[in-house]
Amino acid sequence: MSDTEDLVTQIETLGQKLAQARASIASRFLGQDRVVDLTLTALICGGHAVLIGLPGLGKTRLVDTLSTVMGLDGNRIQFTPDLMPADILGSEVLDSLPDGTRQFRFVEGPIFCQLLMADEINRASPRTQSALLQAMQEREVTIAGQHRPLGRPFHVLATQNPLEQEGTYPLPEAQLDRFLVQIDVPYPDRATERDILVATTGATEEQAAAVFTAGELLAAQTLLRRMPVGDAIVEMILDLVRSCRPDADAPAAIRGAVSWGPGPRAAQALMMCVRAQALLEGRLAPTADDVRKMAGPVLKHRMALSFAARARGENLDAIIDTIAADVTRTTRAA
Repeated sequence: MSDTEDLVTQIETLGQKLAQARASIASRFLGQDRVVDLTLTALICGGHAVLIGLPGLGKTRLVDTLSTVMGLDGNRIQFTPDLMPADILGSEVLDSLPDGTRQFRFVEGPIFCQLLMADEINRASPRTQSALLQAMQEREVTIAGQHRPLGRPFHVLATQNPLEQEGTYPLPEAQLDRFLVQIDVPYPDRATERDILVATTGATEEQAAAVFTAGELLAAQTLLRRMPVGDAIVEMILDLVRSCRPDADAPAAIRGAVSWGPGPRAAQALMMCVRAQALLEGRLAPTADDVRKMAGPVLKHRMALSFAARARGENLDAIIDTIAADVTRTTRAA
């Protein structure tokens, strides 16, 4: 078997395994297929995700189910204004030894896991939020001068409430950029809500089954990077990301509405996400439609509307959709 045939076989096998994972997740997290796909995308890309939705929409249930299905050791932290960095990272304590001497012993915090749920992350102070910066980018933390590696793989799934903003601290741009995707969790439709009502108020509930192990997820993340991406798609990704920056060459819709735009990390994220989108749909390579589908989740949290645009009632979703449609149409024509 040639290297190409072997790669195709591995990609097809991974696609089948992801289909099993989606089915297992759906046994506990009903409906919301787009939310599930985006969360799986973050995991198989090796990235982090921020889920934005109202309380009671199942965000915590989804993360707990993912921990089981993907075979990951998970922890949950409820972010509050009085939470301190040591409550996340851990701290050193002074122990007395039998011989009368004393020495420091490091007690690991909840961040030492493979899947961390940062619940209502914007309720903690910037000082506490910053405890995640090194962890999310470098998969390690530095405490008392020592570098301590985190679990492998390591993912952060954070949640935010989009309405209740009193007593919150907006995430800084540097931290937002470390999230691979932003996932908006909407209300379920009526049929789905009926299924949820019946499934969760009976004597028993469905339980998700493990599909992956941590080692298999790491192998999937490596395989995803070997997935081919055509030159036209690469150029499309570059055109899209660069078009969203409010400089002299940007489209008028961007110059008049966006105060700051995405950096190179956004292009890297989009490259990974379009591969994952193709894989979830059972294809061997991404297309222009994958770029359009993933543009919003990848770019929205890496951009900000100007004050004038907010006053006019504009929103980033519509702007990104317009730019993505223009870029994909122009690239196809070329």
